[in-house]
Amino acid sequence: MDLISALEEARAAEKEQALFYRALAAEAEDRGDAAMSERYNELHADEQHHVSRLTARLLELGAGLADIAHLTSRPVGMEAWEAAARTREEAEVLRYQTLLDAELDAETRALIEEILQTERHHAAELGGKWTTA
Repeated sequence: MDLISALEEARAAEKEQALFYRALAAEAEDRGDAAMSERYNELHADEQHHVSRLTARLLELGAGLADIAHLTSRPVGMEAWEAAARTREEAEVLRYQTLLDAELDAETRALIEEILQTERHHAAELGGKWTTA
């Protein structure tokens, strides 16, 4: 496994996941549903934090960053969000578990373990604000 490629793949997936929750937050805001908007925004914040942490680690490793500005996420709407989110979160858990099977330096391993813990919380509860600063 090429570590840089695997981290770039994770970074792109996190960006798509952040966009997924941001779109849901916007829909909830448009509906005036403050509680759901907050829930989606908390998930969005965690996912966006993962993008930032993966970006920083890639830079620390001397990698050039792939352009992820063009990425989008398929909208699902509030009525169907839970099944889609659970599937997406389970895929993230699997991605990070697989990454931990590779030879990783201590700093990268610690980052992946931290992100994995957050993604496990997301998959179990579909709620956010698990990421520490």
